[in-house]
Parts: sequence; structure tokens; C-alpha cells
Amino acid sequence: MPQSDYVSLTGGGNPQSVYQSTTEPHGASKSVMETVKRVIGTAIGAQDKHALIERDAQPYIISSRDRTGKAAHPNARMPSAPAHTAEEARLLGAMPVDPMDDIELRSVQLQYPNQRGSIVGQCDLRRVPTDKGDILVAVQGDTTKPAIVTYHDLGLNYASSFAGFFNFPSMRSLLDNFCVYHVNAPGQEEGAPTFPEEYVYPTFDELGAQMLFVMSHFNLKSIIGFGVGAGANILARFALANPDKVGALCLINCSSTQAGWIEWGYQLLNTRNLRTKGMTQGVLDYLMWHHFGRNPEERNLDLVQLYKSNFERSINPVNLAMLIDSYIKRTDLNIARTPSGSPQTSASLKMPVLNITGALSPHIDDTVTFNGRLVPEKTNWMKISDCGLVLEEQPGKLAEAFRLFLQGEGYASAALQKISRLSRSGTVESLSY
Repeated sequence: MPQSDYVSLTGGGNPQSVYQSTTEPHGASKSVMETVKRVIGTAIGAQDKHALIERDAQPYIISSRDRTGKAAHPNARMPSAPAHTAEEARLLGAMPVDPMDDIELRSVQLQYPNQRGSIVGQCDLRRVPTDKGDILVAVQGDTTKPAIVTYHDLGLNYASSFAGFFNFPSMRSLLDNFCVYHVNAPGQEEGAPTFPEEYVYPTFDELGAQMLFVMSHFNLKSIIGFGVGAGANILARFALANPDKVGALCLINCSSTQAGWIEWGYQLLNTRNLRTKGMTQGVLDYLMWHHFGRNPEERNLDLVQLYKSNFERSINPVNLAMLIDSYIKRTDLNIARTPSGSPQTSASLKMPVLNITGALSPHIDDTVTFNGRLVPEKTNWMKISDCGLVLEEQPGKLAEAFRLFLQGEGYASAALQKISRLSRSGTVESLSY
């Protein structure tokens, strides 16, 4: 190849010269081969360039003029069914997807979540006079049927504590054979007036004694107790004092001992805040721990928000402070298990007891202690997994345990067996809830 030098273009020459090459070869004369190459290159540059695109071994010639125009590029067409797989077509969005007849979806049944609902409209509200003032009792069901008496926990009332559980399908079927009497602690119902400062709130023993007034008012001879937390302790006290009036007990997170120093100090601060500031964040955190255990934010968010809203809006803080104050001043139940083979000299619950807690509940140790003080032949201790608030997080398992407990005690055996068959056949929703 001959050497070339770079030279500037002349300013006074042809105006088209600015489009010419700035490299002008100098030096030795060109060979014949180089002259031929240059002529051929110039001739090709003067023509339109074409791009050769091969698709499926067939050439497609596309003019360079069409690249900026509206002519359709063969590759711009979306893939057709014969040339691509169904997966490629779905990704590219060109080919309609065939009906998924090859996927077994026809046996999948659509299920809707159970609604929590409310039991307020299903209950007949009664004011029952007692020696410590009137209390509210909500009657749900046929009063001619055997009686189940419920008692709620701290920060709750009959509606907020038992609405989800007694609206669960298995429990609704169970109510066809029982009448439920929901007892409210004094001043804990929604919209309750604030007690005056001079009002002396009943002790837990006195709250238990109020059950006699309830039974007399409704002419009840015997009851089945169903209590949660503080309510379980109250029903246990009533059963100890009146064993002939209680046929069976289902107690959830029941404590049989008096309050410890840490609990006493923490609750004393809570009651002071409730009286002076209302529902503070500290009190709210304690109530959430009391019902759900540690890390309630990791649980069902809708349920957690529902309970927070209830604590903030539905409960009278002054009345709740009085109930909590009575709770931390509770006395020991003073019960003990009689050693096997020895005479029954120790005081303990004489009736069958179903003692239940949740695996995430902060009250597991209390229920273990309580279970160790009961008669083994008449006691069943049950820890339900994956829950702290058993009534709301595992209502199906609790309903099944309660049904079997009642069936074992001879209550409406035929009807309960029918409910069990309906539950297993799918007429009643699955117990996994």
C-alpha cells in the first residue's frame, strides 16, 4: 500500500469538496490492483446499501430507505403458534393461551373467609340486681336448654371477647342445644357510665358470689362455666364455693395464685394511668401482651388492630382501672391435689375441668401450676399450637375440644355427635379456620 499524507482542504475550491476525503495519497504511483479496488468501492458507495437478513434459511432484503419509513420489519411481527412454544408466546403476549384443560383445577373449591360478626343482635340483654349493684347479662339461645355461663377477661366484655368464637360455625351449631349467659363484670360493658370515686369495686370472691344472683334470676339449677383469664379465675372461685351448682368448667389461661411483685407493680402503674390519663400507650401495650403474648405485630394484623381499637374506644378506662385493681389484689385459690390413695382432705375442684392455654400465651406457667393443683382424674390440660389468644386465633380447635369435653360429660350426646359428623363432612367449615 502506498503511503498517504493528510492535507487541508482549499478554502476557495469547490463547495462540495468538504464532503470529500481529507486523505490524499502522495508518493509512488498506484498499482493496477489498487485502482480497480478504488473504482469498485466508489461504485458501491453510490448505490443504496442493502441488509441481508436470513430467517428460517430464507433471505429478506430490506432497503435502507425503509428503515426510517413505515414499512414493517419481518422481525416486528409477533411470533405465531407454529413457530414458538406456548411459554414463549405467553411471555411475548402474541398468541392466545389455550384453556388449561391439562391442569387439575376443577376439584379446587372456592372458600371465603369466615366473618367475625357480632353476637349483640342475637342476645337478650338483662340487668341482674346483686348485693354489689346491677350487672349486665346477655342471654343467647333458648333458655329451656342447659346453661353455659361465660365470663370475659381484662379489657373486654361479652361482645368483644366471645363474638368471634360463638359465631364460629361449629359453635353456632352447638348453641342449638345450649343457652349461653354472658356475664359482664360491673362497668365493663360498652357505653357504661363512670363509677364515682367513692365506689368500692367488688373483690374477685365477691364477683364470683354474684353468680348466685344470676342463677337465681334465671332460675338455673346447674351451669357449665366457660371463663377466660380473669373470668376463669372468677368462675373457679364460684365453683369452689358452690360445687353442687357447677357441672363442668372450661377455663382458658386461668391463674390459681395471687399476683407476683412484678405484676403488682406494673398493674399499679397501669391503674394510675387509666384513672388520670385514660388509655395510654403503656396500658395498651400491656393489654396486647396480656392477650396475645410477645410480638403481637407478627400476628393477624386485622385482629390486632381490632383489639387495639376496642381497648381505645369501647372500654371505660376508670372502670377498667377498678377491675384491674381488684385483679391484682386477688387471693390464692388455696387448692391442692390430694395424693393418690389418701383421703380427700384437700380442697380442690370437684367437677371436671378442661384447662386450656395457647402455645404463644404468656400464661402457660400459670395454667401448668393450676393443673398441678387439680384432681388428675377430672382434669385435662391442653396447649393449642400457633396461638396466644385461643378464642380468636384457633376457634376451630377450641370448639372441637369443647365439644368433645361436653360429650364426654354426657351433655346432648346424640346432638353433639351429629355436629361432629357435619364438621367432618364439610357442611360446617374446616376446624383449621
